Amino acid sequence: MSGLVEIKKPEFDVEVDIRYATANNFTGKAIYDKPYCSLHPDAAAALTRAIVLAREIDRRLVIFDAYRPHSVQWALWNHTPDPNFISHPETGSLPHCRGVAVDLNLLDSHGKELDMGTGFDEFSPKSYHGNIEISREAQQNRFTLMGIMTSAGWDFYRNEWWHYQLFKPREYPIIDKK
Repeated sequence: MSGLVEIKKPEFDVEVDIRYATANNFTGKAIYDKPYCSLHPDAAAALTRAIVLAREIDRRLVIFDAYRPHSVQWALWNHTPDPNFISHPETGSLPHCRGVAVDLNLLDSHGKELDMGTGFDEFSPKSYHGNIEISREAQQNRFTLMGIMTSAGWDFYRNEWWHYQLFKPREYPIIDKK
């Protein structure tokens, strides 16, 4: 994809589990034709910093989504038009469509995802950062992920523990490559 950096091993020490290329997502069907994981070069640099920080505490990252074509944003919006969890394709900031957002979790030293109190893409208040209706362990895991990501230069979205984006995403152009 022109202008985007492909996130893959060995260049990036992360696991990639692109959920929208499978039925394991809130739509219950594959939205992408094939799994791909790409980011704007600025976001790829911030991801590299996050990888290093996670490694320092014996953690790794697993990525569920990164760059997302505008057409896919429409498909997600048309399935579940909820502005609390999905950026409106016409009026939202669309950080995924700009290649400056990533959805992810932490892995422990055995490659197991850390408990975050909800699954990826659970559209409920329990997914909000700072929700105290989840276990103490899940709260600590969310704070650890937030600490890593914000220290690496990412901003967080308050409604989704898994979503991080670069600051001022509207300063980046929308990319619609398939």
